[in-house]
Formats: sequence, C-alpha cells, structure tokens
Amino acid sequence: MKYAGRLAVAAIAGVLSLAACGTDDNTTPSTATDTGTAAAPAASGDAQLSGTINAAGSSAQANAVDEWKKAFQSANPGVSINYQPSGSGAGVQAFIAGTVAFAGSDSALKEDEPAQADARCATGKAINLPMVVGPVAVVYNLPGVDGLQLSPKTIGGIFNSQITKWDDPAIKADNPDAQLPSTDIQAFHRSDESGTSDNFTKFLAATAEWPYEPGKAWPAEAKGQGAKGSDQIAASVKSTEGAISYVELSFAENSGLQKSKVANGSGEFVELTPESAGKTVEAATIEGTGNDLKMKIDYATSAAGAYPIVLVTYEITCEKGLSAEELPLVKSFLTYTASDEGQQLLTNLGYAPLPASLLTKVRSSVEAIS
Repeated sequence: MKYAGRLAVAAIAGVLSLAACGTDDNTTPSTATDTGTAAAPAASGDAQLSGTINAAGSSAQANAVDEWKKAFQSANPGVSINYQPSGSGAGVQAFIAGTVAFAGSDSALKEDEPAQADARCATGKAINLPMVVGPVAVVYNLPGVDGLQLSPKTIGGIFNSQITKWDDPAIKADNPDAQLPSTDIQAFHRSDESGTSDNFTKFLAATAEWPYEPGKAWPAEAKGQGAKGSDQIAASVKSTEGAISYVELSFAENSGLQKSKVANGSGEFVELTPESAGKTVEAATIEGTGNDLKMKIDYATSAAGAYPIVLVTYEITCEKGLSAEELPLVKSFLTYTASDEGQQLLTNLGYAPLPASLLTKVRSSVEAIS
C-alpha cells in the first residue's frame, strides 16, 4: 500500500497545534523524533479511503483513540471509526468472535486466547501491537495530605484489606513527615474484567507479597468496592473522602485526582510522569516472535527515576486474514497511530509515547499487515 501524506499532515497539524496549548512541555526524551528515528507517515491511501472500522476494548486507551480518530477522520472524511471502551476482556472476546477488526487490550493475548484469535484470522495469526504506554496512577482522596508516598508492600496491604486506616503505622512509615488522619480507607477496584487490573495485580504479585494470582478479574478474597471502567473508578475516588484506587494517568489528570509517589525496586519514591513511566518501559523485554510484540515488564525495576506501575496497551489484530474491507482501513489507521504525529498526541493526554526502539518495531509490524 502506498501512503500519500499531504492531506493527512495538513489536517493533523491543526489538531496538534490545538492540543499543544494544553501543556507547557510537549516533549519526552524517549520519542522517535528525539532520537532521530525515521518518522512513519500519517496514513492516507492514494485513493480516498472509505468505510467503517469497528473496534472495542481497553478503556485505558479510550482517550487516545478518541483523539486519534478525530485526526484520522478529518484527514479521511469517508472513514468512520467506532471504538467501544468495553474493557480489555470484552474487546478480546469481540475480536475472537469476529465482530471487530481490532481489539484494544491492556495485556497481550494469553493462555488459550492466541489459538482462538489465530482461528479468527483464518489465513494468518493474531499479533499484539504495543501502541500506548499507560502509566497507572495510585490515586487517593485525602484533603490536606499532598505528596503521599507508598511502598509496594503498603499498597498490597491496603488493597488486600489488611490496612484499613489512613494513620496505619505502615503508611506512617512511608510518610514520616505527613499529618495522616484516622479516616477509614475506602479501596476501589475495577468490577469488570480489566487489563488495568491485570497489570496492577502483576505489579503487586511481583513486589508486595500479594497472595492472589494476577488477572483481569479482581480477586473476590481481597474485598474492597468495585466500579466499572476507568471513568467510574475516577468518579468514585473523586466523590469519596478516604478513597484510594488505581487508574490510568490520563483519567487521574482529567479528574484532578491526587496521585501518590510509588517506591520502585531500589526503594526510591518516584512521582508519576510520562518520563518516569517511559524508563520502566525501556527496560521491558519482547516475548513475542516475528511481528508479534508481546512484552514483559519488570515491575520491580531498580532503574533510577523509574515509576514501576505501567501498562503497555496493545492493538490486537490479524497479521493476515482481515477482510478486504477491513484491511486498508485498519492498516492505514494503525500506521497513523504509530506515526510521530499520533504518538505526540499522547503526551498531551496523560499517556507516554512509545520509546523509539520499540516504535521502530511497531511500525515494521504494522507494515507487514496484509
């Protein structure tokens, strides 16, 4: 497929100039532009693209997809992108069932899912394409207590219902200079199957003596209060004094929530920023083969300045086997999301762009879709 960028660049440039007004710093040291990696062009076919892309899944990447679709549809007015933020588990199942062209998921295909997804693709295999770094914030609502610091062990105790008061000795030990109230802790978790829960519980299992198996479904034994989707988690914390939960940085910032510093593997309490999250992703390894870019994150990283709770949210689609109607649309859209323009939009939304070395691999995998 040939990509002619002039129409797309003109439209996208307007979007980027508006988005840049929302922040004082629109750069990150790990973007492809900063390291000189060749930029992928914004996706637009030689002929006018037209048709509909149906997709579903991760609510963590919903804000990113919303901005991407605005820019892409502006450049390609004949295309309609329908993305339902139904949760990672539901999105993967919809992809396996063949009702969507790609799924957004906060964790890669696992267990019995690859075989089912490959069967859906028929003539090829399903591939995991990292597209967004979604830092996971530990958010709380505690008036008068700013700059809260939490170690992984303390976080695990809170979410396992073992630490129930804000002035618990464990929290005091993490915050020796803070004036902590005796308020009851109200711990919220995702009630729906979620890749965010999957990554958060993987972090706890790796660092906090978490007694349960990591997974998309929250363990019932850990108790707490459930809320569906990232937007409801954010709303619940915002409206409940004494609340704490985990949610993607974009939702935390959009809701104006307090965010705690989290200790990494060296014991350093690190503030969550796109840059500190990017340092953890840079240390991740790729477990997939060929054009499948499934990743393994070291949640116990000791890298200086690395914020340890991050998720890489994927687009899951067919390397081969998309229908003739879906193929040009999906390939063009994913080419745009992996472009410099698409990745630069993320910083303004509370995400972190993919590190340059990973972005190069993603672009090659997208180009291989046929």
